[in-house]
Amino acid sequence: MEKTTHFGFQTVEESQKAKKVAEVFHSVAQRYDLMNDLMSAGLHRLWKHFTIEQSGTREGSRVLDIAGGSGDLARAFAKRVGNSGQVILTDINSSMLGVGRDRLLDDGIVPLAAQCDGEKLPFPSNHFDCVTVAFGLRNMTHKDAALQEMYRVLRPGGRLLVLEFSKIWKPLQPLYDVYSFKALPAMGKLVTDDSESYRYLAESIRMHPGQEELKQMMEQAGFERVEYFNLSAGVVALHKGYKF
Repeated sequence: MEKTTHFGFQTVEESQKAKKVAEVFHSVAQRYDLMNDLMSAGLHRLWKHFTIEQSGTREGSRVLDIAGGSGDLARAFAKRVGNSGQVILTDINSSMLGVGRDRLLDDGIVPLAAQCDGEKLPFPSNHFDCVTVAFGLRNMTHKDAALQEMYRVLRPGGRLLVLEFSKIWKPLQPLYDVYSFKALPAMGKLVTDDSESYRYLAESIRMHPGQEELKQMMEQAGFERVEYFNLSAGVVALHKGYKF
């Protein structure tokens, strides 16, 4: 009997999750950035800026952006590492990758882009100075396998940054639940004509490991000096860990 996993609050066969997630992002790709601005009131830009500042990257660094979507982080990294550095934008979803690649080209950046699965990275071991995954880990079926792959491709001394929705400060939970399960699907219906994808977003956040649990998962994958930063009262957390 095939193993099962969660797709939001649904239980599905493991082999079906990637397909269902792909359908979500094919549906919302063209208006993904607009929805991010609306959903977070623009805060996602500050969260990503903080991630860049924590990356330790500089001129000449090699960066891998996994599940990089519309290319926000890749674009910022490309400017930071310069012509002597390397930034590779990846996503498992062709629609999202296309949006990100086009945006980089529009900004005058010739992108290195690859469609690939974060659980099976087609890159050499011990190669990158920094690996990032922003709002993508919770969509992966085998998060432990993905973290192990991220560890593998980092060079010794390199760091992983995981920016992801997390567990909000408990007193704010009731208000956050109303916003997540009522306002988000309605906003998704209005902007993208797709309420179900944003219902999945709210559910997937609730199913994702909390701050301490994700920290432990990173440590089990081999990362050291793992720490996390709660942003916006824990709506989002940035986890950082090193490979030594």
